[in-house]
Amino acid sequence: MTRSVVGISIAVLLPASLWAQGTASPYPTMAPIEQYRMDRPAEIALAKSAAPASISDSAEILVLGVSGYETAVKGKNGFVCAVGRGWANDFGSPDFWNPKSRSPVCANAAAARSYLPYYLTRTKWVLAGMSEARMKAATAPVKPELGAMVYMLSKDGYLGDNVKGPWHPHLMFVYARTPDAAWGANVAGSPVEEYDAPNALVTLFLVQVKHWSDGSADSAP
Repeated sequence: MTRSVVGISIAVLLPASLWAQGTASPYPTMAPIEQYRMDRPAEIALAKSAAPASISDSAEILVLGVSGYETAVKGKNGFVCAVGRGWANDFGSPDFWNPKSRSPVCANAAAARSYLPYYLTRTKWVLAGMSEARMKAATAPVKPELGAMVYMLSKDGYLGDNVKGPWHPHLMFVYARTPDAAWGANVAGSPVEEYDAPNALVTLFLVQVKHWSDGSADSAP
């Protein structure tokens, strides 16, 4: 059975949000932009922590700029790493405007071409002052390429107030809306979890792994 979750979104950047349905968001509107910004070297380091150094050391690194994400480090292996903010969540998520949210991701070439751009465009809209409702109305269907996947192996992220940390190290495989049975997801004994909330733009198949990007073991319950 598909899990309906508010909290996975366009970039996803994020694992499942477990907010109860109907819970009022403590962040109904956007906070001052300074609360979403990071020190540039710190943002680069956090973005790179999304994947093992063998990948992220050669990846393109994006940081949040004045009008959108900017290239801070040029890459050469096709991967693109960045730190997502709260608006990476589904529209309507209680964490959409959470200024504390930091979601380090590293997308492979297929995801960087076909999935990440939707989040980058949304960020431009956010920084231009668009409302959540206007962004939702303007969002086109997402068409991820076959093979699109994203590393989320950073133990230093903050994925939302309900998670209060990085969740678990995992890989995300990005598909157009797909039933969980196609991957044998969300059944007893399967390592595959599927997340696609009713208003999600894609289906995310998540596979947890045992270690963070720095090689340390995942000890979270």
